[in-house]
Amino acid sequence: MGTILVTGGAGYIGSICTVKLLEAGYDVVIFDNESTGFRKTADTLMSLGENGKVLGYEKGDLLDIGDINSVFDKYQIDGVIHFAAFSQVAESMKDPAKYYRNNVCGTMDLLDSMLAHGVMNIVFSSTAATYGEPVYTPIDESHPQVPINPYGVTKLAIEKMMDDYDKAYGLRSVRLRYFNVAGADSKCRVGECHDPETHLIPNILRSTFTGGRTFKMFGTDYQTDDGTCVRDYVNVEDLADAHILALEYLSKGGKTDFFNLGTKVGSSVKEIFAECEKVTGQKIPLDIVGRRPGDPAMLVADNTKASKVLGWSPKRTLADSISTAYAWEKKKRSQRTGL
Repeated sequence: MGTILVTGGAGYIGSICTVKLLEAGYDVVIFDNESTGFRKTADTLMSLGENGKVLGYEKGDLLDIGDINSVFDKYQIDGVIHFAAFSQVAESMKDPAKYYRNNVCGTMDLLDSMLAHGVMNIVFSSTAATYGEPVYTPIDESHPQVPINPYGVTKLAIEKMMDDYDKAYGLRSVRLRYFNVAGADSKCRVGECHDPETHLIPNILRSTFTGGRTFKMFGTDYQTDDGTCVRDYVNVEDLADAHILALEYLSKGGKTDFFNLGTKVGSSVKEIFAECEKVTGQKIPLDIVGRRPGDPAMLVADNTKASKVLGWSPKRTLADSISTAYAWEKKKRSQRTGL
């Protein structure tokens, strides 16, 4: 099956993708600087007895090209899945230099090292943030890319760089543009560990362990079925499956391309709260307030292209995502308290 280098493999999505790679029979090398990933996560992955195995965990930083060159020197890498990046929109607005330096310059080091070692296939973790404000929905891959924050700009810059590296050097890439990612490993081995946590679902679930908190619901007068904003929540294990399909696509000679990953239907804020209450069995207090400026009514992916070209379609439901996220949150808390 080959050996895959997973950058950012000790982080949320990277760790779950690593699990899926092992289950599919791939061997994996994990590369992470532990800025948002965790050595404990890597240790868990290295202990798994799947069809494939983790050949090594290498702590390093893409901004030190010597770190990444040493990985390619040490292992026979057949392909790369690139997750390593800073991804907080608000932080990118306050400190864009951090994002340009880490995301863009770090990826350039990675691509240059790949070329130097003859590794010519990469799957890149991109984002729906490259589209910016929606002109229409569902959003397909032909939608204009006009990002409205430095995070989205850096991801788009990387996509453009990958196009140029293909034209000039023959390095082929698949860029997967995620919408909202949710859930955890269904066997509760790895999951989301962000501090601070900015995502809606884990924040709601966390609140049920601390006596509850009143959440603000921003706007109930949007032009949607129930009046609240609709977002497209794609299950993280479905997302991981797409990365493996993208690897297989490239290994069979597929050309450089890009794909949206989402459910095509979306879930409203009210639906998220209702499902969280159903899964946890707890009432979550809400304070309904006015709209936030700049919140689009609907952000939903058209995933037709991924279905046709990669053979990918989401299999897991919103309930699956919330249930696995809740199980993971409970496990984290039991480990911290020694229960």
